[in-house]
Amino acid sequence: MTGFGRGEYLDECHRFVVEIKAVNHRYNEIVIRMPKNFGSLEDKIRRMVSSQLIRGRIDIYITMDEYGEKRRLVRVDKELAMAYHKAIEDLAALLALNAETDNVFNIARYPDVLRVEEIAEDIAVLWGKLEKAIDIAVANLMEMRVSEGANLQRDLIARIDKLAAYVAMLEERGPKLYEEYRAKLFARMKELLNAVGSEPDESRLLQEAALYADRTNFTEELVRLRSHLAQFRDNLYSDAAVGRKLDFILQEINREANTIASKANDYTIANVIVEIKSEIEKVREQIQNIE
Repeated sequence: MTGFGRGEYLDECHRFVVEIKAVNHRYNEIVIRMPKNFGSLEDKIRRMVSSQLIRGRIDIYITMDEYGEKRRLVRVDKELAMAYHKAIEDLAALLALNAETDNVFNIARYPDVLRVEEIAEDIAVLWGKLEKAIDIAVANLMEMRVSEGANLQRDLIARIDKLAAYVAMLEERGPKLYEEYRAKLFARMKELLNAVGSEPDESRLLQEAALYADRTNFTEELVRLRSHLAQFRDNLYSDAAVGRKLDFILQEINREANTIASKANDYTIANVIVEIKSEIEKVREQIQNIE
């Protein structure tokens, strides 16, 4: 399911802002954009988010602002300073000049003699702060997804009810196929045999009608359809991740519908199956949004 969550942590030294955006995706794909110095935390962030967001394309944006005084360290490249000094003495000797005017302040201004480095902050301390911001962002996103999930659940229940109504139509139509076929068979055979002055063999016609009834009987498929619809409905109320399971059950529902269509050579049933398969496709689109 789609969703957006924002979390913020603020103290006297740092401000962390975490934004998480989730969109529908068949698998779990997490993309993180954050400051380079947080690279060592990437695995922790992934585990933390994926423990709650199991399915979807998840984009995470992390920013950090620093408010406290930065700690800096000035390093001296002693070898380079001595090399500068020696080079100046050699140059003075070569040109017969006085090298005493070259003092420590002048040498300190030469490139790379002094280097200012910022002392990296303890990543464990930063993680404790970032973790709080991620917690808030995930909680806000989940709140949005719960609201969307409730709407999705209502829609799917309504569609399962519609599929159950179509199954009831098939159950009502099924027994009539035998009677209609038997009546047509008797009428046709009587018409043909009367033309040659003969009477139809009623027992033989009943046997043929029974064979037709056996070939076109789809009672077992209807029982399985009812079972699949009940399983689908039960899983809609589960607190676990059921997206893949619902997808599998829907495949079985579609399989039974296809079998019924192939068995029952009947216009009315064919129309009902078309409606069932249309509804199945609508359900299939919706369950792609479910974890």
